[in-house]
Amino acid sequence: MLALSVILIVKNAAQDIQRCLESVKWADEIIILDSGSQDNTLETCRKYTQNIFSTDWPGFGIQKNRALDKAQGKWVLSIDADETLSSGLVEEIKQIISKTEDQYDAYTIKRISFFCGKKIRYGDWGRDKVVRLFRRLPPIRFTPAIIHEKLQGYSNVGNLKEVIFHDTMKTITQVLLKLEHYSSFAALKLYQQHTKSTLLKAILHAKWCFIRGYFLRLGFLDGREGFILAISNALGVFYRYVKLIYLYELG
Repeated sequence: MLALSVILIVKNAAQDIQRCLESVKWADEIIILDSGSQDNTLETCRKYTQNIFSTDWPGFGIQKNRALDKAQGKWVLSIDADETLSSGLVEEIKQIISKTEDQYDAYTIKRISFFCGKKIRYGDWGRDKVVRLFRRLPPIRFTPAIIHEKLQGYSNVGNLKEVIFHDTMKTITQVLLKLEHYSSFAALKLYQQHTKSTLLKAILHAKWCFIRGYFLRLGFLDGREGFILAISNALGVFYRYVKLIYLYELG
């Protein structure tokens, strides 16, 4: 059995994918699931792996489970194209997967994010931890959510000390594009869960999102980018619930 499989789901990730793959090229296996890239993403991926598959787009959770089904490693590392492992994290993961026995089924990893080029230390992103390294055991799967999927089925979870870097939304244009796409996905997820919405609900949820991220979680300490991030997160929540209203009206 292979020690470690890395799984990625991608689409038009040419700007980030090489840096990501460089940080995981030491793994025993890299699995790529692409959903219609039209840039140089696949050309770059072929330099690192031949395990490249093209599929439709059913949503984040189902797509990650498809990638997981193709993995052969004892351990699996799920990573996004705009993420890279720190050198310290690489060594920490190597130590874990080399053990004959381990008390944990999964590990959380601290994630340091960059927004429009600035390292974010506070706000909603400041305490970010993600479960990304886990045993390839049948109970452990991603929830089949279209967005905001979570890993489930593990019993004992440990915490890694080193970090993963998340270089996302480098420009305001990218911020607006992600706001549009992610608010649509999130609205559809709520619709599938039979959640209802009103304009007042949209306003209140957005207001709370801004207050929590900018004031309660000290987002203001990140300066200009902290404010822009708090506003964009709040707008994403607002449009999520507004779009949900219209999903019900369209039937």
